[in-house]
Amino acid sequence: MTLKVENISAGYGEVQILWDISLNVEKGEIVGLLGSNGAGKTTTLRVITGLLQPIKGKIYFENKDVTNLEPYKRVELGMSLVPEGRQLFPRLSVFNNLKAAAFTKRAREKFYDTLELIYNLFPVLKERRNQPAGTLSGGEQQMLAIARALVCRPKLLMMDEPSLGLAPKLVLEILNLISKLRNEGYTILLIEQNIRHALKIADRAYIIETGRIVKHDIGENLLNDPDVKKAYLGL
Repeated sequence: MTLKVENISAGYGEVQILWDISLNVEKGEIVGLLGSNGAGKTTTLRVITGLLQPIKGKIYFENKDVTNLEPYKRVELGMSLVPEGRQLFPRLSVFNNLKAAAFTKRAREKFYDTLELIYNLFPVLKERRNQPAGTLSGGEQQMLAIARALVCRPKLLMMDEPSLGLAPKLVLEILNLISKLRNEGYTILLIEQNIRHALKIADRAYIIETGRIVKHDIGENLLNDPDVKKAYLGL
């Protein structure tokens, strides 16, 4: 098992946001953590990445307890995050944004091998490699944010709202790209509020509401679930 989240509760100060969150991600899967804005998705991700310490519960990565491990050490083990809002360096070139991400020993040693892989996955980034990141289109910036996370050669790729702010056509393009990454062997935890599209590509998904997991099933079953249809799909 790549990731196991076990009975996590967490919050900020005296405000509790998460209650007994449990989920797992197997190698080679796309697993969705899906829900509306404010449901607790990003807080869950902050606990997984080590940016927020849980009140209780455990995080296991490849069967190793990483609950108290610093965020950069989790990256060294193979966790990589595509953050919400991309958070690129807009004045740096595409190439230098990618180069800046190679801060672990493994990433530095394998950078040019990884770069070749990235340019095969994202030909437009090769074309724009000398262009400032801030001048790319929204879809191209999202591709660069994903590519930057791949520089660390992750065993688990976590994506926080990759479709946010994109035009409908680009949303489909990015989600198709995520499917392609899974087919290339990447293991993906997808955090999304665009539930309809996410369920079409997820092997399994967890639905989170007000800090609690309320449903877990394969993507196709959740797409056809009457409660999910009513609450999230407008059907």
